[in-house]
Amino acid sequence: MPSAESYFPTPAQRSDVEARAARAATGADAASDTVGKARRGPFRPDVWLNSRQRGAARLRVFYFRGVDVVLTWAAAIGAACLTGPGSPAATRVVDALPFALGALAVLVLMRSLDLYRFERNQNAVLHLARVACVIGLGGLAAASLGVILHGATTPWPIYGRWFAITLFLLLAAHSVWSLLVARWRASGALTPNIVVVGATRHAEGLIQEALQRRDLNVLGVFDDRMARSPSAIEGVPVLGEVDGLLNHRLTPYIDRIVLAIDPKAEDRVRELTRRLAVLPTGLTLLVDPKAAEQRNAVLEKLAQAPLALMDSGASPDRRAFNKRMQDVVLGLIAIALLWPVLLLIGLMVRLDSPGPALFRQRRHGFNQEEIVVWKFRTMRNEAADATASRQVTADDDRVTRIGRILRATSLDELPQLLNVLRGEMSLVGPRPHAIGMKTGETESARLVADYAHRHRIKPGMTGWAAIKGSRGPMHTAGEVRRRVQLDIDYIERQSFWLDLWVILVTIPVLLGDRLSVR
Repeated sequence: MPSAESYFPTPAQRSDVEARAARAATGADAASDTVGKARRGPFRPDVWLNSRQRGAARLRVFYFRGVDVVLTWAAAIGAACLTGPGSPAATRVVDALPFALGALAVLVLMRSLDLYRFERNQNAVLHLARVACVIGLGGLAAASLGVILHGATTPWPIYGRWFAITLFLLLAAHSVWSLLVARWRASGALTPNIVVVGATRHAEGLIQEALQRRDLNVLGVFDDRMARSPSAIEGVPVLGEVDGLLNHRLTPYIDRIVLAIDPKAEDRVRELTRRLAVLPTGLTLLVDPKAAEQRNAVLEKLAQAPLALMDSGASPDRRAFNKRMQDVVLGLIAIALLWPVLLLIGLMVRLDSPGPALFRQRRHGFNQEEIVVWKFRTMRNEAADATASRQVTADDDRVTRIGRILRATSLDELPQLLNVLRGEMSLVGPRPHAIGMKTGETESARLVADYAHRHRIKPGMTGWAAIKGSRGPMHTAGEVRRRVQLDIDYIERQSFWLDLWVILVTIPVLLGDRLSVR
């Protein structure tokens, strides 16, 4: 089996301890570098970004639009203030209305005409020309309303300055946006990573097309019929059976799974779809895998990898952006208010027992990503259990005096605000479980078929399960099933307002919970 480094080059800043832990978690051995390179295949991303990081890159389009909104309205407000007889406060509404209409028209047209897509082969000059046309239409709307309201007394020089300033600001901004998107594509931040299910001639044709295009990465092939599968297809390694995708070290880096099997085999298609449905990664089925034009159309759609679309508020990208903004804003407020409490707790932990104030543990994040979660240490340092192989029980002798108070009130979780700001966790979501956590003598993930489904969203500091009484250790298979079901219920219902409600009721619910052992 190839070493972990044959897939993921270890970042220079990663500590030796973390690197060894990552290799141990993946079961990597000491295979030679030559063998590793052969197993990597012809698609070798220059930059390895997991699906969470790639998703964050997609959502940057909302920041683009936010900057455009600020620039456009700043120009409109500045122009409106110039029409006043003296101070800006003396500006009349009737004088400001044309500029407000012009700014609104520009922003609506920019969004409706998809000027935030930044397509892969987009001509930058043509894009800027379209932006200029939109600003011209906004200027025409403003001028038309100005003539209606003011007639011959319309202050045309001010309108001209508003148009010129808006044109300059937005053209400059979109020039920067275009350069940034091109840079991200070149670095691989927006280059999709796919795996193929089915070591078939259809997969061979798909990989040949991808090799010619070189605009996406085929990381590997998976097939249940390993006994008769080749070791590689067109240089792309066959990495294992389909169920291996549920916990493979490549899983956090996969953007799309392509089923390259004959769609006429309906039973097999349904079975594979059911088994892979627990992953957050989307599935694409080649409807006519024998047709080169259909394969090329699928690859073209995958390779576009556009930034998030500026469409309705119900879109997954919009929900993800709103959730991220909620995490950042409330997370910063929480740290600003709670930093004296954090310092006091850290001091109390150090004074209560020898050892560091903080405890680090590797846990599963979004799409099986391994993250390092921070907590206040609640156990004796020599008895710390990084893998949660023995879950906490009542009167557990490993827990310190301060630790009991911290665990009962969940104050030990507060350092995870840093994980939230880093984007590894969210304020609300399924609680992250330690990698290899056991319930009794069995790994918890093996007790429930849909366990991996809870990784379809980033883990949270609190969550639906926590406020419904399912918190702390799980000692039976029934408790694991209930936790997973509550997590799935949350994922299917997640919204900005539900998250806000969970945050608001977390403190009274946890303080009133005297039954859970933590």
